[in-house]
Amino acid sequence: MSPKNLILIAFIILKFVLQYALLSPEYDLQRDEYLHLDQANHLAWGYLSVPPATSWFSYIILLLGNSVFWVKFFPALFGVLTLVIVWKTIEMLKGNVYALILGAVCIVFSSLLRMNMLYQPNSLDILCWTAFYYTIIQYITSEKTKWIYIAAIVFAFGFLNKYNILFLLIGLFPALLLSKQRKILAQKQLYFALILGLVLITPNLLWQYNNQFPVVHHMKELSETQLVNVDRVDFLKEQLLLFIGSLFVIIAALFALLFYKPFKEYQFFFASLLFTLLVFLYFKAKGYYAIGLYPVYIAFGSVFLSEVFRKGWKRYLLAVFIIIPILFFIPIYNLAFPNKSPEYIVNHSEKYKKLGLLRWEDGQDHELPQDFADMLGWKELARKTDSVYALLPNSDKTLVLCDNYGQAGAINYYTKKRIKAVSFNADYVNWFNLNVVYQNLIRVREYEEHTTELNETGHYFESSVIGGKITNKYAREYQTTLFVFKGAKININGRIENEIKETKNYSKK
Repeated sequence: MSPKNLILIAFIILKFVLQYALLSPEYDLQRDEYLHLDQANHLAWGYLSVPPATSWFSYIILLLGNSVFWVKFFPALFGVLTLVIVWKTIEMLKGNVYALILGAVCIVFSSLLRMNMLYQPNSLDILCWTAFYYTIIQYITSEKTKWIYIAAIVFAFGFLNKYNILFLLIGLFPALLLSKQRKILAQKQLYFALILGLVLITPNLLWQYNNQFPVVHHMKELSETQLVNVDRVDFLKEQLLLFIGSLFVIIAALFALLFYKPFKEYQFFFASLLFTLLVFLYFKAKGYYAIGLYPVYIAFGSVFLSEVFRKGWKRYLLAVFIIIPILFFIPIYNLAFPNKSPEYIVNHSEKYKKLGLLRWEDGQDHELPQDFADMLGWKELARKTDSVYALLPNSDKTLVLCDNYGQAGAINYYTKKRIKAVSFNADYVNWFNLNVVYQNLIRVREYEEHTTELNETGHYFESSVIGGKITNKYAREYQTTLFVFKGAKININGRIENEIKETKNYSKK
C-alpha cells in the first residue's frame, strides 16, 4: 500500500473516531433524528419534511438494529466520503502529498464535524455538492462525457436527499455562461444527461404533485417562522465561521482561480461561489445551507499553497498552514459540540453567547444551544409514556397523540411497548391508524402555564389524570405534560379524522 493511501486511511479513522468522541452520552438523539428514523416505517417517494433519500438510510439502520451507533455511523460516513472526494480532487489537480494532507486537515478540523454529528439530510447534501463539483472538474480535465452522466446521477440523488442542491445549479449556470466553459452547454450529451436526471427525480415530483406540492407550504412556513429571523449580515458572518481554521486556504483558492495559470480552465468556480452566495442571501437562507460550497475550494487552495510556498524561506510556512486549522479547532471543540454537560454550558454561557451559539431559530438567546436542548428529555418522555400506557385497560386501543414530531418520534424510537405515537405535525399527519377504534388517549402536550386540557378533553372520557411531566429543566421539552384519558364516551376516531382533514386543508392553503 502506498504512503498516500496509508495517510488517507489514517485521516478516515481519525474522522470516524472524532465523530463518536464528540458526543457525551448524557445527550439523547436530536429532535429531527427521531422523525427521520420513523420514516423507515413509512417508506414513500416523498415526505412533508424532506425528500425520500433519508428514509432509505433509515430503513438500512432499522435492518441493522436501529441502535445509536448506526444512527451516528451514516452521517459520519458521509463526512468521510466528503473527505475522500476532496482528497481525489486534489490528486486530480496534481497536488502533492503536502496538498493532500493540508486539504484533509482542513476538512477534518472544520464545522463538518458538527454537521456530521447529526442524522439529518445535511451531511449527505454536503457530500453531493462536493461530488457534483468533482464530476465537473473531472469532465473538464478528461473531456469524457461519462462524467456528465455521473454528474446528473449525483445531482438527482442530491435532489432526492435535499432540495437545497438546486442552489448549486442556480449559481453554477450563470458562472458557466460567463466563462469559456460555456461550450459545455452546447454538448448534446448534457441534455441527454438532464433527461436522465429528470427521470430519476420524477417519482418524487409525482409524489409532490399528488400531494399538492407540500414542499411549497413547507418553504412558506419555514420562511415565516425561521428564515424571517435570519439576518443577511449574520449569514455572511457565519460563512467566515464555517471553515474559520481554513479560511486562508479558501481565500487562496479564490485568488488562484483568478490568477494561477494551471487553474485557468476552472475560473468559473470563482463566479459560481459569488452567484450561489448571492442567491442564498436573496432568499435569506440559514448560514449552514451554503456549507456544501466550500470543500472543493479547499482542494483548489491546498494545491495552490503547496506549489507557491514550496521553495525558499516560504516552505517553512507550510507547517504553519497545517497547524492553523487544528489551533482554531481547539476552542471550537470546547464550545460547538455536546461534549459538555448542560450545567457546564449554563455556568459558562458568556463564551457561547459571544459566538451566537445560544441564539435559536426564534431569534432569542436561551440557556443552551438549540441543538443541545433538542437532545435532552426524550428518553424520560418515552419511559413515562411506557409506564402510563402499560396501566391502561385495552392498551392496544390507546392513541398516543403528541404536539410535535420530536415527541412522537422519540416515543416510537425508545418505547418498549411498541407504541406508535402520532401528531398533527409534519409527516405524522399521514401516519394515523384509523382502523383501530380508540378507547383511551395519552395526550402529550408542550408546556402551557394555564392549560385547560383536562377540562377540554376530559368530558369525552370516563376519567382523566396527569400522567407525568418532563423534569429535565435544560430540555427544550421541559415540563411537557402527559395527559391520560381513559374510557372514551364517544367515537374519537371521527374527531381525529376531521382534525387530519383540517390540518391538510390548512397545509394546501
